[in-house]
Amino acid sequence: MTMSAVNRTILAVTGLALLIGGLLVLAGGLDLYGRLNAAMPDGWPLTSPHQPVLSAATRHHWSGQDWWWPVAIGVPALVVTGALAWLYAQLHRAGPSTVTVPVPGGDGVALRMRKRALEDAVETEVIDLPEVDKVTVKVTGASHRLLMRSTVRTVPGSDTARVVRALDAGPLENARTSLGLAELPCRIRLKVSARRPGAGPKPPRVV
Repeated sequence: MTMSAVNRTILAVTGLALLIGGLLVLAGGLDLYGRLNAAMPDGWPLTSPHQPVLSAATRHHWSGQDWWWPVAIGVPALVVTGALAWLYAQLHRAGPSTVTVPVPGGDGVALRMRKRALEDAVETEVIDLPEVDKVTVKVTGASHRLLMRSTVRTVPGSDTARVVRALDAGPLENARTSLGLAELPCRIRLKVSARRPGAGPKPPRVV
């Protein structure tokens, strides 16, 4: 599962839990159960505006248990720690929004180029390589230490080693030269297209 899919799943689950909790609080606060004469099961939370989330008897019962206070303190701490770790991962993964492109003969003058433009330029070169069917490129890392992540889908029966060599000697070398970098690490994930051999040439890329 990709990081984007994980993010969407976490946000969807969190949003659904908050929505359900908010609807329960709203229904109890507006006394909708009483107005609709709805008979809710025993133990159903917030059935009226005057009912607390936890009754006094429940609070006293739980606080008297040995496990209550470690759980009451530990669970929120874990939730906050996990949320901060997730936030740090998003900020760290996103990397810079722009990259520096030195100007040849410019005596130290450099231009700032949007990261998406660099990704598009590399994708345009990679998709033109033989045996490449589809490609996605993402640039991450700090501005002074970029890391490129690429998912390359090749046609069935392709020579993956030859594709990797062509990618490194062509698009990646051009990116390194353009950015004035001695090295530009790239993590490549190779996939094989499900398109059957002989199904015709790959469609032209529209830029």
